[in-house]
Amino acid sequence: MNSWVLMRGLTRESGHWGTFMGKLQARFPDDRIVALDLPGNGRLHDVPSPGRIEDTVQACREHLGALGIAPPFRVLAMSLGAMVAVDWAARHPRELAGCVLINTSLRPFSPWYRRLRPANYAALLGLLLARADGREREATILRLTTRHPDGGTAVLEDWAAMRAARPVSASNAMRQVLAAARYRAPQQAPLVPLLVLASARDGLVHPGCSRRLARRWGTAIAEHPTAGHDLPLDDGAWVAEQVAGWAARAGFMAA
Repeated sequence: MNSWVLMRGLTRESGHWGTFMGKLQARFPDDRIVALDLPGNGRLHDVPSPGRIEDTVQACREHLGALGIAPPFRVLAMSLGAMVAVDWAARHPRELAGCVLINTSLRPFSPWYRRLRPANYAALLGLLLARADGREREATILRLTTRHPDGGTAVLEDWAAMRAARPVSASNAMRQVLAAARYRAPQQAPLVPLLVLASARDGLVHPGCSRRLARRWGTAIAEHPTAGHDLPLDDGAWVAEQVAGWAARAGFMAA
């Protein structure tokens, strides 16, 4: 059985994939879909987050091994999770059959003010310092990451409940930020089939980061015209469709 491994971004957990997992499963009905929590998030919220992306990669590999799930894997990841996917592909290319990178940003390809837009710094600092209650904080995250407000309204209560049940500590959030800031991607593309997905209206990470990455690495790219940073939330069906088309072209099986 083929296995897809899904990884979210900064302080996000497997539950934040929401209905997208079902949409992807519908496209790949014979495959296993595994949503991993990065250390410090979700079911691993009591585990210290590594200060280096490389150590997060190792934790993911060990977690999958403990679950009895063997490579090669097909990885779909966004933002911070996509950095983990890139490092994984660069260090252990034989373990990955392909990677889908959603709204990520990497040194040395993009400057800091595009990798995280300065207009969001105050709001993000407030989130790290926990100046608001859980529901308020999730509402702020939705405001920063979605451009389709109906979807955000539908998931707000679920996200607030996740935060209450599995809170991410400020120290873990800061370690994740530092790991992302320190990480430097290889100049050459990993020897793994890659697809880059971007959102034209991403207010958190400039879509030029994805465009530049795809251009430098010579990879396939598709850009959604209206979605925000949380592309699987804003239009999960579009993401699943793009992945299925890319998988078919790469020789994977898709519905």
